[in-house]
Amino acid sequence: SNEIETVGSPKIDVEKLAPGNDIVYTAEVALMPKISKLADWHALTVGKKPHDATNKDIELALTDLQRMQTKETRGASGAVATEADKVVVSMNMKKAGVPVEGGQSPNHVIYLTESYYVPGFKEQLVGMREGEEKSFTLTFPEEHTSKMLAGSAVEFEVAMKEIYNLEHPELDDAFASALGQTDMATLKDLLKKNIQGEKELEEKSRQEREILETLAKESRFDDIPDLLLNEEINKMIHELERGAAEQGMEFPEYMKSIKKTVAELKLEFTPQALTRIKVALILREIVKNENVEITDAEVEESLDQIAERYEDKEARDRIYDPEYRGYVEYTLKNRKAIEKLREAMVK
Repeated sequence: SNEIETVGSPKIDVEKLAPGNDIVYTAEVALMPKISKLADWHALTVGKKPHDATNKDIELALTDLQRMQTKETRGASGAVATEADKVVVSMNMKKAGVPVEGGQSPNHVIYLTESYYVPGFKEQLVGMREGEEKSFTLTFPEEHTSKMLAGSAVEFEVAMKEIYNLEHPELDDAFASALGQTDMATLKDLLKKNIQGEKELEEKSRQEREILETLAKESRFDDIPDLLLNEEINKMIHELERGAAEQGMEFPEYMKSIKKTVAELKLEFTPQALTRIKVALILREIVKNENVEITDAEVEESLDQIAERYEDKEARDRIYDPEYRGYVEYTLKNRKAIEKLREAMVK
């Protein structure tokens, strides 16, 4: 007999439930979708993007470090804001007299020493006193992320609430020494190395996304069952819930903040859920076709690394459960498959 490959959780409908009788039910299962045509990944390419740490990156990192060490003192009564200060303002944005969504901030912090995303904004604040109010109109940059605001004239209503004088430490060898480095040259080398490492990881992640999205787009699949699609969408919702919890937010509160219903979110997630399913099917096929194998030693090493993160013995022991072990093995095989794809496709 042919083995039927199913995927996801079955949908159970109880048809008959009576004392003393057998339960009669139907179980609807999703069949594992097939790839009707796997894209020829040896013939596809993904380009590399430059990801070197630039002098500008290092300067920005130094500015961040300098800001962390900066002393702030409240401005004297009646003092005016200067380009060397930090200010806290209450701000309200309007476009054609209508309040801009997300454009209201009762305690908006602005460093007048740094450039602001709306040209001309910080210049309007210089010279204001605490308690003073001011209205002005500025044009948002054409490349602004919000299409509704890009290139538009926006009215600002601001009230100056607090002014802080900033005392920046000098960016010299003494500054580097306070951070545990020999001198400024050593600190810059360390920053360059760290930034380079971060950029390499970001570029690797971008390449992976492009590789997998390209293969999903160029391959052909049988129909994806609704059961499987709904399960993937629900998985994405649970991932979002966990993310909100990690930030200390209740999920209903998070949903309120993004002004969306779960139904709207599910609709938005559908294209991404489809891509995720296709990517999983592609990796499964490549693992099978290329005979990707993982040794017990590799699985053990990975489990040991994960277990090290937990102090609780019970939680550590659960890491070695057969079910979780199977998940780790599956993940490691996928990683090896992705590395094969990277070697063949990234040019």
